[in-house]
Amino acid sequence: MESALTARDRVGVQDFVLLENYNSEATFIENLRRRFRENLIYTYIGSVLVSVNPYKELEIYSKQQMERYRGVSFYEISPHIYAISDNTYRAMRTERRDQCILISGESGAGKTEASKKILLYFAVTCPTNNHMVTLGDRLLQSNPVLEAFGNAKTLRNDNSSRFGKYMDIQFDFKGATMGGHILNYLLEKSRVVHQNHGERNFHIFYQLLDGGDDDLLNTLNLERNPHSYRYLVKGSCARVSSISDKNNWRVVRKALDVIGFTAEEVQKLLNIIASVLHLGNTLFGEGEEGETYIITETQLSNAAKLLGVDGSALKEALTHKKLTAKGEEMISPLNFEQAVSARDALAKAVYGRTFNWLVEKINQSLALKEEIYHSSKDASVIGLLDIYGFEVLQHNSFEQFCINYCNEKLQQLFIELTLRSEQEEYETEGIAWETVQYFDNKIICDLIEEKHKGIISILDEECLRPGETCDISFLEKLEDIVGGHPHFITHKLANGKTRRVMSREEFRLLHYAGEVNYNVNGFLDKNNDLLNRNLKEVMCQSENQILSHCFRREEVIDQKRPEMAASQFKNSLMKLMEILMSKEPSYVRCIKPNDTKQPGRFDEVLVRHQVKYLGLMENLRVRRAGFAYRRRFEAFLQRYKPLCPETWPNWNGKLADGVSALVNHLGYKPEEYKLGRSKIFIRFPKTLFATEDALEAKKPEIALTLQKSWRGYRERANYQRIRHAVIVIQSGWRGMKARRRAKRRREAAQLIRRFIKGFICRHEEYCDDNDYFLDHVRCSFLKHLRKNLPRSVLDKSWPTPPALLVEASEHLQMLHMRNMVIKYCRRVQPEWKKQMMQKVVASEIFKDQKGSYPHSVGRLFLDTRLEREQISLKVLQTLGSEKVQYGVAVIKYDRRGFKPRPRQLLLTNSFAVLVDRTKIKQRLDYAALRGVSVSSLCDGMVVLHMPWEDNKQKGDAVLHCSHVIELVTKLAMMASKTNYVNINPGCIRFGVSRTKEGIIDFVRGSELKVAKGKRGHLLVTAPQISAT
Repeated sequence: MESALTARDRVGVQDFVLLENYNSEATFIENLRRRFRENLIYTYIGSVLVSVNPYKELEIYSKQQMERYRGVSFYEISPHIYAISDNTYRAMRTERRDQCILISGESGAGKTEASKKILLYFAVTCPTNNHMVTLGDRLLQSNPVLEAFGNAKTLRNDNSSRFGKYMDIQFDFKGATMGGHILNYLLEKSRVVHQNHGERNFHIFYQLLDGGDDDLLNTLNLERNPHSYRYLVKGSCARVSSISDKNNWRVVRKALDVIGFTAEEVQKLLNIIASVLHLGNTLFGEGEEGETYIITETQLSNAAKLLGVDGSALKEALTHKKLTAKGEEMISPLNFEQAVSARDALAKAVYGRTFNWLVEKINQSLALKEEIYHSSKDASVIGLLDIYGFEVLQHNSFEQFCINYCNEKLQQLFIELTLRSEQEEYETEGIAWETVQYFDNKIICDLIEEKHKGIISILDEECLRPGETCDISFLEKLEDIVGGHPHFITHKLANGKTRRVMSREEFRLLHYAGEVNYNVNGFLDKNNDLLNRNLKEVMCQSENQILSHCFRREEVIDQKRPEMAASQFKNSLMKLMEILMSKEPSYVRCIKPNDTKQPGRFDEVLVRHQVKYLGLMENLRVRRAGFAYRRRFEAFLQRYKPLCPETWPNWNGKLADGVSALVNHLGYKPEEYKLGRSKIFIRFPKTLFATEDALEAKKPEIALTLQKSWRGYRERANYQRIRHAVIVIQSGWRGMKARRRAKRRREAAQLIRRFIKGFICRHEEYCDDNDYFLDHVRCSFLKHLRKNLPRSVLDKSWPTPPALLVEASEHLQMLHMRNMVIKYCRRVQPEWKKQMMQKVVASEIFKDQKGSYPHSVGRLFLDTRLEREQISLKVLQTLGSEKVQYGVAVIKYDRRGFKPRPRQLLLTNSFAVLVDRTKIKQRLDYAALRGVSVSSLCDGMVVLHMPWEDNKQKGDAVLHCSHVIELVTKLAMMASKTNYVNINPGCIRFGVSRTKEGIIDFVRGSELKVAKGKRGHLLVTAPQISAT
C-alpha cells in the first residue's frame, strides 16, 4: 500500500484511514471520486473493502491477477476483492478459525458480482482433485440457478437479488473445498403476483418462455408471448434490451445439469413455474347473490394438471374456505376479493416453497460426501453473506421494514466486531485502549425486536387477536405502546412540520442511517402469509414430488398456528447473527455511483446517501479513534531503513531497537507514535506522508549508490570468473582429447580383430574365438525382436531368427503370445465379458442374415431398457420371487386385425410376460417356446411361437421392438434356445388359431411402416440402413 502513497494527490489514498480530515464526509466522497475517475473501484477502511460499481468490464479479474494477490500480505498491493478473498482464506488456514465475508449495499451496487468474484477466486486458486473440481463447478453454477429463480429486474437494477443469501464453503485441512451450504432469507414472494411499473417478475418466467423449445412449451400449455400472462405484465416491462432471456435459459439449463438435477426433477420444477402463470390467468366472476365462480376453466385445468392435483378440488378450494367451529367443519363461499387473494396466496406459497426446495436440493449437491471425507472435524468454513442493503423507497412496506431491521442488526454486529478486533490488537501489542464514542443502535434493535414491547411482537399480537383487525388498528396499538420512544414517530405524534410530509397510515423509524417512513397497508396480510386450509389439503395430495415435499400433510393435521413471517425472519436473523459471531468477519461495502447504470458517471448526492446508510463514516471514526497506521517492525524497518545511517544498509540488532533508532532519527514526537510488542502505531497520516516523502527524496541517492557498487562488483567478478574458467577449460580439454583418442584407437583395433576371428569360426562350437561374434548376432536379433514384437493377439507376424536361435525364437514367440493373452484376459471386466458373450451369441444368430445386425454391432446391449420406476409395482408383486432380468417397451399386434397395442416385455429367468400398465396380459414360458421368428430386413418385428395346446400361453405373440437384435439375443440366451431363432427373408407365418395361420409380408421401402395389407396379411415396410 505504501508504494501508492506518492500518487495520492492524483488518485487519492488507498485506505480512508490515512485521510487527514477523516471526520469530513466531503473529503471521504472526494477520495472516492478521484479513485473512481481512474477506474480504481476498490478502497480500504482498515480491513473493510469499499467497492464502487463501474458499470463496465475492467481488466482486473484475470487469472494473472489472481496469482498476483495469492499469498501476498493484505496491504502490500492495491485494494482488490481478490485481496480480501486471499486474506480470508489464509487466515482460515493459518489460524484454523472459521471466517466470513459480509457483502452489503443497495440494489445495483454490485453485491452479487462481488460474491461471484470471491467464489471464482476460491475455485481457481484452491487445491483441487476430480471431486473438488466438480464441487467447484457446482458452487459456481449455483449462482445462475439462484439468480434465475430469486432475481428480477427492478427500477434500480436489471439483476436485483430479491432474497438474502448466506453460503458456507467448507475446506479440508489441505485448504481444498470439500462442501458447501446455502441459507436463504426473505424471498420477495409478493413479486410473483405484483410488480411496480418498470419492474419484472422473477427471471425464470421470461427465460422459460423465450428460451424453452416448442415441444416443452406445448407440454406446459404455454405461449411464447409473455404479454399473454397477467403475472408478467403488471410492471409493463416484459422485454428488456439489456437482458438476453434466451441465452440465460441455456446457462440455467446447463447449470441444473452440472448441479445434479435429474431430467424428471427439472420437468417437475418447470411444471410448477408454468402452473404459476396459469394460476395468474385464472379469472373469477361474481354472481347475483355474491357467489364467486371461475370464468377461465381451461387455465384452471392446466394449472391443476401441472400441479398434479385434482381440478375439481382446486376449483372448490379457490372459491370456498373451510372453517372449524366447536369441532365441526363448515364450508363457506368466498367473495370476489377473497377468491383473488386466495389465488394469489396459492401462487406465492407454491413459488416460495419451491424456491426453498431448490436451495435444499442445491445444498444436497454441495453437501460433504462422507464416502470421500470420513469426518468433518478438520473442516474449516468461510461464510459468504450477500444480503440486501438499507432500502429507502418512495413507498416503504413490510419488506423494507424487514430489510432495514436486518441492516440494523448487521450494523450493530459490524461496530461491535470492529471495536472488539481493534481492542484485541491494542491489548496484544500492549497499547493502552482509548474509549471510542460511537452511535450504539441497540436502542433501535430493541424497539423492533424486544419481547412483548417491540414492533414485531405487537404486529404478531395484532395478527392473532380475535375480532376485526386491520392495519390501522395495528398502527394505533403501536402509538399506545411505543409512542413515547425517541426513535418512533407517527402522524398523530408528530409536530406540525412533520405531519405535512407523513400520511396517517405511516409510521417513521429513526434508523442509524436516517429516517424512513413505513406505510402500514398490507403489514398484517404479509405477516400472516397464510393459505386457506382447504388449499393446503389440495396441495398435500399433489402427485408432483416437489410439491408433496413442500406441502406436508402434518401442516393440515397440526392445529398449531404457524409462526408469523416477521417472527420467522427475526429468528432466522438471530441464528445468522450467532453464525457470524462465531466467525472472524471481513467486510465488503458496495456503492453504486449513479441510478442510470452509466459508466464513468459519479452522482455525489446518491453516493453521499449510500455512505450514510452503509455507516462508512461511523466505521472510519471507530478505526481512526486510535492510530491511523500500524505495521510490523520488520516491514516498517525494511521500507524506511535508508532514511537513517544506523539502520542502512542492514540492521543486525533487535527489530524494536532498530525501529526506535529510525523514528528518533526522523524526529517523531512522542504523541505521534507508539511502539507495541511487534508493531509500530502512527497516530497521524501526515506523519506517515512526511516519512514517505522523505523516502521518495532519498531514492535517487540510494539508486545511484547501489548502481555504482553493483556495476563495479559485477564487472570485477565477471572478469575473474571468465579468466579462471578459460584456463581450466583449456588444460582439461586438451588432456581429455588426447586420452580419448588413444583409448579409442586401442579399443577399435581389438574389436575388429575379435569380430573377424569370430566370423571365420562362426560354424564351430561356442569358444573364445567366436563368442563375441555369436553374442553380437544374438544381441542384434533380440534388439530387432524387441522393436518388432507383435502388439496384439491377432498379429501372427514374427521376425525370422538366425539358425542358432531358431529354438529360442519359438519359445520366445510362445511366451510372448501367452503373456499377451493373459494381459488381455485380465483387462476384460465381468460386465464386458457378459457383453462379449451376448455379442457372440448375436453374431451366431444374425450375422450375414439380418439386415440391421451390422448397425447393432457397435452398440452396447443394456441390462434393461426400462427403469424400475417404469414397471408397475403391482406387476412386480405379481411376479413374486422372479426378478426382472430385462425389460423393453414393445408394440404388440393383435393376431386378428393387427391393432397395435403398447406393451412392456419383461424377461425373467424362467419365463417372459407381456404387461399392459399394471396388468400381465400374457405369460410366455421358455419351456413351451417353440421358436422365435424374425425377418432378414431392417425392421423390428419378432414373432414368439407358442403352442396352442396350452391355454395359458394364448398362442403366438406378434411384437415390434426398436431393439430387436438385443431382445432376441437375451431371450434366446435366457431360454437356452439359440437354435430356435428362425430368420425368414420374405414372410413369417404365425398361428392365428388352432387351424388358421397368419402371414407377415416384408418389403423394402424408404421408411418403416407396419399396416394391414392385401389378403389380410400384415405388411411391414423396412427401410435400408447404411452400414455406417
